[in-house]
Amino acid sequence: MDADADRFGVASELMALAEKMQCPVAVINTAKGVIDETFPHYRGIYLGRASEPQVREAIETSDCLLAIGYRPIEVTTGDFTAALPANTIHARGHSVDLGDDNYQAATLKEVLKGVVDSVPQAKNRAPRPVAAVVASTRADGPHADPSAKLTQAAYWRAMQGYLREGDVLFVDNGTSYALFGLRFPPKCTFVGSVNWGSIGYSVGALLGTLTAAPERRHILFVGDGSFQVTAQELSTILRHDHKPVIFLINNGGYTIERGYLGKTEPYNDIANWSYADLPKVFRRDTQARSFVVKTVGDLQNALRSPNDTLIFVESTMHRYDALAPVMNSSNKGADLDYGPRGPQRPDNQLRPAV
Repeated sequence: MDADADRFGVASELMALAEKMQCPVAVINTAKGVIDETFPHYRGIYLGRASEPQVREAIETSDCLLAIGYRPIEVTTGDFTAALPANTIHARGHSVDLGDDNYQAATLKEVLKGVVDSVPQAKNRAPRPVAAVVASTRADGPHADPSAKLTQAAYWRAMQGYLREGDVLFVDNGTSYALFGLRFPPKCTFVGSVNWGSIGYSVGALLGTLTAAPERRHILFVGDGSFQVTAQELSTILRHDHKPVIFLINNGGYTIERGYLGKTEPYNDIANWSYADLPKVFRRDTQARSFVVKTVGDLQNALRSPNDTLIFVESTMHRYDALAPVMNSSNKGADLDYGPRGPQRPDNQLRPAV
């Protein structure tokens, strides 16, 4: 399902249908968090060949696939590697495609309610649990070395443990896409600009959701490059005494772009701001808590901070460090853009940092 499942308010009907038919349900990345990820029949995110094996198998071998509002573009199909079955039923807000037949004025919510009421209750189909891309082992677990230099892997393991029910979670474009690999607790809301790739949009969007739902915890995951585009919105957030948690990755520029083209080129570098100092720059009397994180122990300390004011966590990591799914995405994107003999190959590919 795509984001229309949320826009047309049919997540509960889709879960009821999956429960009644005892069948798997998956989303594409634009619909992250729309289905409760603790739901027994939830499989995960489908991204063509970039999918987890059990998700890809469930989608591509289905004998009756129902797609909700599916909009296939490069960032929702694993660079156009998605392979939906030919007999897929495509349902949109007000129309349904069944084979060569198109039905107009078919309201999605009413159609799904009718289907749920009419299908028989299936039995004896055991659901399989969803697998997260990022391991659930927490970075602050008993085997974590507090003095170890912070890596992307340790960072995102810690974030998995930090999430809680009801969070509003933002991801900007870049290495923060690793958030897609985390398993959300119930009732979380995900906000992402996946389709448009609007770098920096999330800082301003954060102000919007803080205004709309101040009673919820809002967490922003953003890279230094994205943040520099709209950093001034932090001033307005502070002026209104909002209390989000901002996790900023400082890795010296556009790491995800280095995998596309120009791994060592200066156009992928940016000025190294003192990000953790910005709350006091934008509001002198702020009570915001700022942290500069370089080790696992630094991150542990920051995550223990009470969220009774704005928290700003600047985490310094290697410019070439990113989780494998993010690296693979940018490298494959380069192949798609430039071809196998393009200028990004072979030495310019993004590889794990040494």
